[in-house]
Amino acid sequence: MPTRAVDAAAYLQAFVLSGVVTVLGLRAYLQATGFPQLGGGGLHIAHVLWGGLLMGLGLGVGMVFLGGGPRTAAAIIGGIGFGLFIDEVGKFVTTGTDYFYAPAAGIIYGAFALLVVLTQAVRGRTGRTRLTPPERLANALDMVLTGVPGGLTDRRRIAVLRMVQGTGPATEAAMVRLLDAVPRREPPPVRFWQRGADRARRLAAWVAAQRWLVWPVVIYLVAEPVLTVVAVALDGVTGELDQEREWGAVLGTSIAALITAVLSVRAAWLLRRDRADAFRLFKLALLVDLLFGQIFNFTVNQFGAVSALALDLALLGVVTAEHRRLRREAEASGR
Repeated sequence: MPTRAVDAAAYLQAFVLSGVVTVLGLRAYLQATGFPQLGGGGLHIAHVLWGGLLMGLGLGVGMVFLGGGPRTAAAIIGGIGFGLFIDEVGKFVTTGTDYFYAPAAGIIYGAFALLVVLTQAVRGRTGRTRLTPPERLANALDMVLTGVPGGLTDRRRIAVLRMVQGTGPATEAAMVRLLDAVPRREPPPVRFWQRGADRARRLAAWVAAQRWLVWPVVIYLVAEPVLTVVAVALDGVTGELDQEREWGAVLGTSIAALITAVLSVRAAWLLRRDRADAFRLFKLALLVDLLFGQIFNFTVNQFGAVSALALDLALLGVVTAEHRRLRREAEASGR
């Protein structure tokens, strides 16, 4: 059985983020410049070709070089290539090679949503406590050996020692001796973007921890899907729905909103009796919308649905933080 990499989820996350940023940046650029074309004389150099080239380059970097840095670079390069590739999916699912095919936005979103689900599944299976002792030893050796040319920082050495804990006294002692043979390296200076990312994470954690946000979020989670279902029903009664070209996507959005509404109303009903279970249902309602409803929302509203997606992700952060707090309180009271 192949050995699992402890940092696999981080590489997948870098792949997904670079791909998402590429698609959004490319669409914004093309919209601003009037969708120019590269080539002439009957030729059109589609950016799917550049995507294939970059995906191949990413694979090459990952196969030629050792270490976490090159693997991260390979994931980012490959993600950019995948973004350029998937952006042109409309040309490959229509007979007229229609780049502006409306469901293409939903297909693009669905592809990245599946990658996010895969990333979370991998994260749950490749944590240090999830790996077998031989896999942890293999990852620790990989971390040490890739640090031989330039040395290892103290933080990296501590990570290696934690990785081999529980693999046996002889193995742990051998790893200490191996680390002594590897040169030490000072940690690199903190980059400006790292400081910005740290501030953003602290701000997000602070916002999610604010208790006053919980009730506005609850009200929104109950009202928004209910109003969506009512609006679609009114459009059907007045006949406006008949003018909608992507009525199938509207139906999908309505079904997702109905499921979300049922879950949210049920969660609101449980708030007084079991807050932890209520917020579990609120979280489930948001996941239904993110993994199912947003696919159709992107089909109907195209990339204008990005704002709704960002709002859903922010709400998921608040709901998840409150759910975790309630679970910790329940576990503490149960002890």
